[in-house]
Amino acid sequence: MKRVRLRFKVEESIDYIDVLIRASEKDEDISELVRRIKPSDSQQLTVLDEYDRSCVIDESEIIYVTSDAKNVRIVTAKETYRARQSMQNMESLLNDRMFLRVSRFEIVNLTKVVKYDFTVAGTLRIEFADGNETWASRRYIPLIREKLSGEEGYLC
Repeated sequence: MKRVRLRFKVEESIDYIDVLIRASEKDEDISELVRRIKPSDSQQLTVLDEYDRSCVIDESEIIYVTSDAKNVRIVTAKETYRARQSMQNMESLLNDRMFLRVSRFEIVNLTKVVKYDFTVAGTLRIEFADGNETWASRRYIPLIREKLSGEEGYLC
C-alpha cells in the first residue's frame, strides 16, 4: 500500500464525520481503504433469478440497474437478476449515497465506479471495476456533476 498521511481536525459546527481521501488516482489501494472505513448501511433486496425464483441480495453487490421496454435488470458481479419494481421504485429503494441515476434507463453504484470521463463534447463515460462501461444521458449530466462535486464526497 502507498504511504498514507492521516490528519484529524475538530470542527464543532458539524455533526457528522467527514472523510476525504486525496490521491493521484483511484486504484485498488484506495478502493480497499474506502471499503474498510465505510460504514455498512446497505440493505437487502428481494429480486428474481434467471428461473424467476425469489432471492435476496445485498444492495452493495449491485454494479448497476438497467431497464429496457419491459424489464428492470440488476447486474452484480456474479449474476444478473430481475426486479419486480419499476426504475422509479428501484431508485427510491436504493441508498442515495451509494447509487446515482445517470439516465432514464440506468442507475449506477458509485462504489463500483473506477473512472468518470467527462468528454469535451459534454458527454460522460462511466467505467466500472469489472471493466464494463456505460454512458450518462446529457440530460442527467448537470445533476451528476452536482452530486459528484458536492461536499458529501460521493466519489468514493
